[in-house]
Amino acid sequence: MKFITEFKKFISKGNIIDLAVGVALGTAFNKIVTSLVEDILMPPIGMALNGVDFSDLYINLSSQSYSSLDEAKRAGAATINYGIFLNNVLHFLIVALSLFVVVKVYTRLSELRQHEEQAEQKAETKKCPYCLSSIPIPATRCPSCTSHLEKVEEA
Repeated sequence: MKFITEFKKFISKGNIIDLAVGVALGTAFNKIVTSLVEDILMPPIGMALNGVDFSDLYINLSSQSYSSLDEAKRAGAATINYGIFLNNVLHFLIVALSLFVVVKVYTRLSELRQHEEQAEQKAETKKCPYCLSSIPIPATRCPSCTSHLEKVEEA
């Protein structure tokens, strides 16, 4: 019974939900990137290379010749599928670049929000002229050094 209670507690934590959302979004993002690589980027690159389809590039390790990778696979021939590897490398680079841009934008927005919060906090406080601690603007006595602030000009 303790196991079930602990499992319910674990599964109901927010981290599990965040992870599930992340995995679902990652799966959807993967489909977009795969389509970008296979349907948008690779055809023009193949055209630039005289109509080469990267996914059909392979090295045949058997003694027979085959007209395509599919034909070699159907025959059970040993092949090195470097075209598929190139597609996967390009796919990885696009995912890495996309994530880099997303993290960069997120970091920038977080820094801007932090600067705004700091500016707002500065507007709500002043420095004690005696001990230089940060105190609320309407304060008449410093909570750190207990100095009276009424008669002193703000520094």
